[in-house]
Amino acid sequence: MAERADVVRNRAAVLEAAEALFAREDLDRVTLARVAEAAGVGKATVLRRFGDLGGLVEAVLAPRVGALRDALRTGPPPLGPGAQEGEALHAYLDALLDFVLENRTLIRALEHRRPNAYYANPASQFWIGELESRIHAVHPAADARHLAHVVFTSLRADVIDYLRAEEGMSVERLRAGLHALLPPQPPA
Repeated sequence: MAERADVVRNRAAVLEAAEALFAREDLDRVTLARVAEAAGVGKATVLRRFGDLGGLVEAVLAPRVGALRDALRTGPPPLGPGAQEGEALHAYLDALLDFVLENRTLIRALEHRRPNAYYANPASQFWIGELESRIHAVHPAADARHLAHVVFTSLRADVIDYLRAEEGMSVERLRAGLHALLPPQPPA
C-alpha cells in the first residue's frame, strides 16, 4: 500500500528541516520540537515517524550511507571492486574519513545517543565489517576485528573534532595518522 501524499510530504519536510538545523545549529540545540516547528508539523508527527532524535538523525544520514555503500559495492576501483587489496583498504580509510568530515554533526548526534550507539547502529556495523574484511585481505595474520574497531574508534566525529580544534591537526595529518594505524603491507 502506497503512503498517502501528505505523509510523504511531511516526512520530506521533517528531513529537510532536520538537515538544515543540524547544519547550522549546535548539536545540543536541535530538538524534536524545533525540527517539528521548522517543518510545519506537530511534534507527535515527528515522534510517530522517527521515534526519537536518533532515529531522525539516522534517517537524514541514510541516503549518504547508501551512496557510500553503493560506491563500495559497485563503484570504480580502488574504492569499488577490482583494486589490489592494499589500495582498496587505503581508499576505504580515505572514504570513511571524508564521510565523517562531511557528516560530523550528524555522527556526533549518534555518538552521544546512548552507550555504544556509535558502534551498534546498522551503518557502523557495516563500516566495521567492511573494514575488518579489507584489513584481513591485506593482513591475514592480524586480528582484523580488533584493528577494525581501533581504526573505527579513531574516526569518531568527536575525536576528529577534538584533534582539529584543540590539537590544531590538519586533515592531511589526520589522514596520514589514520593510515599509520595499520601495519605496513606485507611484501608480495
